[in-house]
Amino acid sequence: MPSTLDAPIVAVTVYPHHARITRRASAALDGETRFAFAGLPWNLDTDSVRVTGSGPAVIAGVDVAVERHPAPADASLRALTEQRKADQAVVDEVADAVSAETAKVDLLTGLATRSGKSFAKALAAGTAEPPRVAEVTDALGTQLAEALGKRRELGIRLARLRDDLKALDREIEAKQGMSEVDSATVTVELEPGEDGAEIGLELSYVVANAGWEPGYDVRVRGEDVSLTWYGRITQHTGEDWPECELALSTARPANTVEVPELEPWFLDRVRPVQPLMARAAYGSASPAGGGIPESVGMPAPAGPPMAARTASVEQGTTAVTYRPGRPVAVPSGAQGHRTTLAQLELTAKLGYISAPAVSPEAFLRATVVNTSEHTLRPGKASVFHETEFVGTTRLDVWAPGEELELALGVDDRIRIERELTHRTASKATLSGVRKREAAYTTTIVNHSPREAVVTVLDQAPVSRDDAITVRDVRTTPEPVERTELGEFTWRLTLASGAKGVVTLGYRVDVAKGVELSGWRE
Repeated sequence: MPSTLDAPIVAVTVYPHHARITRRASAALDGETRFAFAGLPWNLDTDSVRVTGSGPAVIAGVDVAVERHPAPADASLRALTEQRKADQAVVDEVADAVSAETAKVDLLTGLATRSGKSFAKALAAGTAEPPRVAEVTDALGTQLAEALGKRRELGIRLARLRDDLKALDREIEAKQGMSEVDSATVTVELEPGEDGAEIGLELSYVVANAGWEPGYDVRVRGEDVSLTWYGRITQHTGEDWPECELALSTARPANTVEVPELEPWFLDRVRPVQPLMARAAYGSASPAGGGIPESVGMPAPAGPPMAARTASVEQGTTAVTYRPGRPVAVPSGAQGHRTTLAQLELTAKLGYISAPAVSPEAFLRATVVNTSEHTLRPGKASVFHETEFVGTTRLDVWAPGEELELALGVDDRIRIERELTHRTASKATLSGVRKREAAYTTTIVNHSPREAVVTVLDQAPVSRDDAITVRDVRTTPEPVERTELGEFTWRLTLASGAKGVVTLGYRVDVAKGVELSGWRE
């Protein structure tokens, strides 16, 4: 039998969908040549198992085997199971006490009922003394009240214990979904160099059911932006990771690593499907006397295959590794365990944007440039403006020097009103052309205590028919941007309390006999 090593977890590297675990142990070469790392996850990747060591010995072989156990291999799950047995015994004991008190209440209630009838008859016959009757009645009443009170207290305790037991059952059920009864054992065979010497062994292996993804907290205060970048770790490996050296890597270990190769891409004419009767007739005419000719029955060539705390940063060839500044413990079953990777202090340009033709609200937005050296990976971000939670968004890859826009919600201190100030609709002229005119005035007032830059969006209609012409488009002031799709952009800088006005007007000519569609005011 190999000697079982005490090999705690000393390091964990978490990948997006896997984790590499490292364990270390020491042993003495007292005639023993085989050592076992027991209690490992049964579904570890056997191809990833590596054993290294130090000391006067040579590693002669490494074996991986799955062991079958009658009880869960997870020590924490075994402890929960034992706790459940003890709690169930307490529940049963209290339930028995409730039953005993219930029987006592039933007995006293029956005795009181029978005694009441007997005393009533005796008092009527004059054979019973009233003081004695009162004494017995009071005694029965006192005992019955005590029994009822005790039963009520026991019932409350029993209900609380059963609730605790249900909570424990849910915890066990959740852990059972993440833990396995069976476990793996890695056995190392050594060729010792000198007897009695101390050796050190290190085991590493990759497990599934673990991973991490980036997450962000973005807090905007004035023009200052504080971005907290953290890793959300999830692990259901069945073994708790103690406080150890933790690293988050962007590498993606795979069972197979293959360079993609192109296969021939064939084009062919579409061949009509032969009806069943036609195929039969065709087949009977075959000189071979046996079905469809080879050129007809051959399958089409296959196309391309179906695509079915801040941390220190280590830049690798194809991946980046982040190491938190302190040891981190992650228990099995952790969902979204957070560890801080970086704290970035950035500067934002605040501005407002509004499309009053759609909605009169002014939306505050922050334009932020990534002035850090970090390339931020895609992830969910929680956005805060001052102390208020604005909402969540998803950040795409954000490279150094790249600009990002963050929506910070509606600011009611920027009041915007769009009004239809001119409208005409003429009848057809001698040429048969009908004309429609419209003009809008948008007023923007800054009621905030500081200067505001407001971007206003508006639009004129665009014709998709030669018989409909949009003419005489008038804008005041001149927009900073206009597109061929009739979209106009103004950018106004308003001091506190100041007002800005934007006007847009246009005329639409409709040819004779054409019914206009899509017009709105």
